[in-house]
Amino acid sequence: MDSSVQSKCVIPQRVIMGIMGSLAIIVSWLLRGSLSLAITEMVVPLNNTGKNNVSIVCPVETPTTIQSTIVSKMIGTRYDWTHQQQGYIHSAFACGYIITHIPGALLAQKFGGKWVLGLNVLATTICNAAIPIGIEYGGIMALILLRALMGTANGSMFPALSVLLSAWVPEKERGKLATFVMAGGEIAAILSSYVSGMILHHSTWPVVFYFWSFVALIWFIVFTLICSNDPSSNSFIGRRELDYLKREIGQLKRKKNLPPTPWKEICFCMPIVILTVTQIIGDYVMTIVGIYLPKYMKEVLGFSVQDIGFYLSLPHVLKLIVSLLSGFVSDYLISEQYLSTTQVRKIFAALASVFPAGFIVAAVYAGCNRLLVVIWFVLSFGFQGFFYSSFRINILDLAPNYAGPIMAVINGISSSAGIVAPNIVGTMISDSTHEQWKFVFWISFVLAVFRTVIYTIWGSAKIQSFNEPKKVPEAAELTRLNEDGKERETKK
Repeated sequence: MDSSVQSKCVIPQRVIMGIMGSLAIIVSWLLRGSLSLAITEMVVPLNNTGKNNVSIVCPVETPTTIQSTIVSKMIGTRYDWTHQQQGYIHSAFACGYIITHIPGALLAQKFGGKWVLGLNVLATTICNAAIPIGIEYGGIMALILLRALMGTANGSMFPALSVLLSAWVPEKERGKLATFVMAGGEIAAILSSYVSGMILHHSTWPVVFYFWSFVALIWFIVFTLICSNDPSSNSFIGRRELDYLKREIGQLKRKKNLPPTPWKEICFCMPIVILTVTQIIGDYVMTIVGIYLPKYMKEVLGFSVQDIGFYLSLPHVLKLIVSLLSGFVSDYLISEQYLSTTQVRKIFAALASVFPAGFIVAAVYAGCNRLLVVIWFVLSFGFQGFFYSSFRINILDLAPNYAGPIMAVINGISSSAGIVAPNIVGTMISDSTHEQWKFVFWISFVLAVFRTVIYTIWGSAKIQSFNEPKKVPEAAELTRLNEDGKERETKK
């Protein structure tokens, strides 16, 4: 690397990698989340299905005749899918998502995270773009199959991203940069809610799938051109940044001949087991909120699809701000030694669990007071922003050298909640009444408290012993050790 390269790179390459990693999460969540809001316009309204005569609980503002005419023309084909069938559709993604975590982690460990990450986003993009055509010709079964294929393609995203982050992010920047990357999900939620709501208001639901697929394709092209597996193979990095990363990380080139992954140690490590349990609970709660909150706002509160898109974007704005601030605060508390890493992770984990669940319960008890409901939802999502600087980056604390496999184990197992939650909730809200929704969210609150308790007792951020594999001396070294031993015996 010569000095001329350095002058061309205004932004450090680890920051560019962080930006592209964050964008990877953004486009992936936009693709997988395309269905959440679109399905409210894809299905026949609850009280018009002929199977359930329950009307919307709260009064609805009736649109003008002109607005009604425009909307009826722009909605597109609607389908008579029950809540249970919609649960099968939502859980299909998680079914595929689970099975590719460990294979994706192994591929990323062996070949690097760049192409594993890039190709899984590309495959997810193709499946998402095919959904409108698939439904037209294959109906609900085609949709379920495509969503399962999307999950299969996307399952290796977090393991591959974890491998990239472990190669690029120094420990002292972990809170800021890793949290920034993981907070991409909040930017995606803002864009998905607001932009998808606008698309659904002005166009038909298939446009949502086509639009986000096009955005993801642009990301794939840029990512493959400017990103690399590790600092040593990056064409744009300067000498100063290389020296800094070598000093802070120590290893700039991805190790191609790693020892076997210590699966036994990973699976029986108590902090990892606890993280897995907490992640299962977290995924259950977030699946309910992410999938069913738009339905609650439409079927119970009577919001229009455009209003839903706008009001759902507000909570994610606060959550994004809290996420980024918590990353800086956590790094500051640790670097200044006010608190240990473990203490910071546990405090932030409590903030990310109990308060959000409590505010969700409060929102249900607010009845038809739409303003108060929105305020509670905003506060709930805001406190969830502490998740990234606690539970999520705790994986990098435990064993950076095996971040990919650990992420695969935790994220893969916890994704089972995405299969269970839609089917359970789909059955529980068959009539979509306030009482049914109260029960759903009370269960979420109890689980959140349990999650906080077990993490506070058994969670840890201490680096685990298996992170550094035992080194086996080479033949020459063994010979020298034997000779030294004989020499000491002779002197005795």
